[in-house]
Amino acid sequence: MLAVLTGLGLSAAAGLNAYIPVLVVGLLGRYTDLVRLPAEFGWLTDGRVLAVLALLLAAEIVLDKVPVVDSVNDMVQTVIRPASGGAVFAAAEAAGRLDAALSDVPWLGWALGIASALAVHLTKASLRPVVNAGTLGTGAPVVSAAEDTVSLGMSLLAVLAPVVALAGLVLLAYAAVRLRRLRKRRKRTAAAAPGAPEAPDAPGRRWFRTPGRGGGRA
Repeated sequence: MLAVLTGLGLSAAAGLNAYIPVLVVGLLGRYTDLVRLPAEFGWLTDGRVLAVLALLLAAEIVLDKVPVVDSVNDMVQTVIRPASGGAVFAAAEAAGRLDAALSDVPWLGWALGIASALAVHLTKASLRPVVNAGTLGTGAPVVSAAEDTVSLGMSLLAVLAPVVALAGLVLLAYAAVRLRRLRKRRKRTAAAAPGAPEAPDAPGRRWFRTPGRGGGRA
């Protein structure tokens, strides 16, 4: 069960930043005994792989803090973040081998990791334009730094304290739901506000003025 919790925490962190959880797993596997990866995931501890991941992380940190560019980056990351989530979930499961169900069906770990990372990524990508619009772009670096911090913290907790990481996931899910509801509420308020633009007339319809009335539709 702990392997699943670790995998969920790492894959959720990958939904925020694709490279942080992979680097955490790779560095801990290379320099400590906290993570012992099997041979099929030994490439995660390779120095060249870690160097490339560090460069990609540096680029991600910069790009994700620039308004508009961050949304383009999110589009590109729609493939990368779920793939990273699948990889770290499968690596965590393979390192633990505590769940017979996942051991018997190796692809299930990949599927769960991809789904978890994709759900977090889609939430992040849908909320970022709202933040940019509401703060005229000034909120992008602040929110991005917070996401990177959460991704790092979640990755470390997933390895060191999986149960605490699960609690963090619940809090993240709750916050995402609250933010989505707030976004919808603001949209409804803006639509109902006086002076809000009216929907355009359907094609082929025109206004005309009839005697004794303010107007009507043909």
